[in-house]
Order: sequence, then C-alpha cells, then structure tokens
Amino acid sequence: MDVALLDTLRQIPLVDHHAHSVLRAHPATLDEFRGLFSESADPRQWPHVATAVSYRRGIEQLADEFGCEASEEAVFEFRISSPPREYAGRLLRGTGTEELYLDDGFPPADVAFSLEEMAELADCATRPVMRIERVAEEALAEGLGLDALKQRLRDEVAAARSRGYVGLKTIAAYRTGLAVSRPTDGEASEAFAATGQRLDAKPLVDLVLYEALEANAAEPLPLQVHSGFGDGDLLLPAANPALLKPVIERFRETPFVLLHCYPFVREAGWLAHVYPNVFLDVSLTIPHVARPAEMVRQALELAPLSKLMYASDAARAPELYFLGARRWREALAEVLPELSGDQDASARAILRENARALYGEGR
Repeated sequence: MDVALLDTLRQIPLVDHHAHSVLRAHPATLDEFRGLFSESADPRQWPHVATAVSYRRGIEQLADEFGCEASEEAVFEFRISSPPREYAGRLLRGTGTEELYLDDGFPPADVAFSLEEMAELADCATRPVMRIERVAEEALAEGLGLDALKQRLRDEVAAARSRGYVGLKTIAAYRTGLAVSRPTDGEASEAFAATGQRLDAKPLVDLVLYEALEANAAEPLPLQVHSGFGDGDLLLPAANPALLKPVIERFRETPFVLLHCYPFVREAGWLAHVYPNVFLDVSLTIPHVARPAEMVRQALELAPLSKLMYASDAARAPELYFLGARRWREALAEVLPELSGDQDASARAILRENARALYGEGR
C-alpha cells in the first residue's frame, strides 16, 4: 500500500451516494452488536460473526480510533458508555463525508435518525433517495386500488426532483429478482387481487419498476439498483445485474447505478463497459469482504474509472460508515499505483467527482 497516497486520500472529501440512516439506540447485547456487522437477521448466526476476518479487522480499527483495548468487549463497552448521538456523530464525521444520499426506505423512521439529524451528525449536506417499493407499499397499506396505486407511484416519481430527491432506488432484486419484464394487465390484476401489504408478487414488483421508469423518463433521475448479495430475503442468482440488460436497453436515457454487486462485480463491470447509462459501486461489499482491494480491481477490469463511485451502504450502525470510508481509501491506495494515469485525479473521481457529475446539476 502506498502510504503517501493514503495520506492524500484521507484529505479528499467523500460523496457517499448510497447509504441509510443510523439507529437511535445502542444494541442491548454484544451479540446484537455483532449482528450489526452481518447481513443475517438470525441471532443464531451472530456469535459466528466474531470469527469473521472483516469483523476482527474492524474491531482493531475501531479500537485504534477509540484508544481502547483491541477486543470486541472493549469496543462494545466504549460504545454503550457513550451517548448514542455523540457516538454516531464521532464516527460519521470521522469519514470526511461532504455529501450523503440516504435511501428513504430503511431503517424504519421511528427507530432511526431523520435526514436532518443525519446531516447534523455527519456535518454534511444530506439528500434523500426515493425507494419506489416504499411508495407502492404505502399505497397498498392505504387500501388503494391498482390504478390508483400506479397513479400514486407515477405522481411521486415525477415530482421527486422538485421535492429534493437526488435519485430513485429499487429493491426488485430482493423481492423477485432482476429478470424484469412488464406484466400484462391480466397478470397485474390477478396478482394485485391476491396481494397483502407487502410487494412480493413478481407481476406487481415488475409493474412498479416499469411504471417508475416510465414516469422518470422525461427528465430521468439516476436509478439505484440493489444487485448481488444482501440478507437472506433474496435469492442470490436472481440478483445478478446482467439480468437487467433488457431494461437498461429499453430505458437508454436513464442512468442505472448498480449497487453492491458481489459476487457479480465483473458482470456489473461489463455492463458499465458496454452501456453509457450504467454505473456501479462496490458498497456493502466494502467493508464486509476480507479483500476490499480485490473488489476494486475486479470492478476496474472492464469498467471505465469514470463509472465507479464510492458508497458505504452503511445501515443502522455508524461503525459501518467509518469502516467503509477507511477501507475504500486503503483499497484505492493499494490499487491505484497499479494503474496508469494521475493517481490523485483518479482517486478524486471515484471518491467524489463521478457521483457529483452523475447526480448533480451538471449531468
């Protein structure tokens, strides 16, 4: 790793183009603390987290930041002995983030800091990203009919830019996968008649995505697409971003931002290589994988450097913001010297400029 380059990278302010709010309360137990570092919702899995390479490294890095013993017990004790707001603010500000874009669909608003509170804690500009499935499920909860749901979704998406949203987000990969096609009216009506308040029938998931894309087409905001791994709610092979190819071609003017991507980083890189409207990150992948630099290498095997963007996808835990920022910078300090070109300019592009160009007024 190039130490001098790493020092330079630490001075570059970040645009974190995809993340989530932090929980207001501390975890009650050490096991719950471990669970914040895992995509598993099953408490039986959490003791195993303590043996994960990325978690052990995270404990060492957090202990170094806090000046405490490098054990999970000491780090957990430091956390719960600090006021939650003070603790979260310290780690959020420690990332050096200047702009933060937050998915408005998770965590639930009643347990997490608001957009305005996150801006204060992180001491940075904060903008919302509209999760389209959140809009659809709110319409379902209100008992709206199918036509009214579609109109609600179209109206919300069409007004998103004027309401301050910087982008849209879909979790279709979680619900039914990325092999998406517009359903017939009959398929949509039949699925709607059988649905509850959760959007999990494929015809409805696909319909919501198509309705949102069409409503967004006139002056398109970037669409963030969950792809690759996540929690146990998804079927991993169905989350391969390569499955989205027909939709990317159908909506050629819409920027598609492929999130996370692991283990399909190379597939995402290929899409960004071929299509001018495809971008990617390896958020969530970093900080969770044990070899962050390898993920950056895989992304840049085919993807132009101008297509790769920094993001943490930190959710619930401020530690993930801190570790994501640290490990991205460390990965770039290792990988960029292997590439031709201006290392400082390349770093600035990935850490902030690419996102500013895509989401900003200049796009």
